[in-house]
Amino acid sequence: MIGCHCPRCCSSDPRDHRTRPSVLISYNGCSVLVDAAPELRLQCLANGVEHIEAIAFTHAHADHIMGLDDVRRFNTLRGGQPLDVWADEATHNILGLAFGYAFRPPRHEPGVYRPHLTQRLISGPFEIQGVTWTAVPVFHGEAPILAYRIGRLAYCTDVSRMPDESFALLRDLDVLVIDALRFRPHPTHFSIEQAIEAAGRIGAAQTYFTHIAHDVLHESTSRSLPPGVQLGYDGLRVRARL
Repeated sequence: MIGCHCPRCCSSDPRDHRTRPSVLISYNGCSVLVDAAPELRLQCLANGVEHIEAIAFTHAHADHIMGLDDVRRFNTLRGGQPLDVWADEATHNILGLAFGYAFRPPRHEPGVYRPHLTQRLISGPFEIQGVTWTAVPVFHGEAPILAYRIGRLAYCTDVSRMPDESFALLRDLDVLVIDALRFRPHPTHFSIEQAIEAAGRIGAAQTYFTHIAHDVLHESTSRSLPPGVQLGYDGLRVRARL
């Protein structure tokens, strides 16, 4: 947090040094980026990410989309092939305003180095490299956004409320990654208490909290969580069955 000298911001624990949320879902030699945080380039360098085949967006807030220009390097590593970008209509509308140049058809443009992206509209379950992705409706404050289920893994960031039908889509998970911003209530995110309650209802074998605010210390908070629930951290790798 800029200009903050709280215990978390001054912590020597590397798990307390958090960038904005992006994740990589990998299977069968395919890697799919979920969201494009402003620190995306640094995240990829830190974690050895050298290829992606597609991108899926949860919603179009700045902390989830503003690294999108950096995916141009992945176009280069794919021999200039475009990347599919999966999102709902509202998110595509914002991406088109912010990054319209990146969705133009590939063509020879001397001196221009930009992403080459193909719009893919989510209107139900969809497939990437032969694996079904289920879009799970959730609410971020009053805004409807998307969580994703891929096999027995679910990624649910920026959640403050889940409809009953979405809980039904999250049964029998190996791994749940879910929003838990801070201890105090927040109008657009689960608090840690709310996330514990939602995780208990979902019943995944292992739950990780994400989108954690600067006033949550990793070590002390982790010790207070129920069995099977942990705080996530930058660079964490998890496994789940397809």
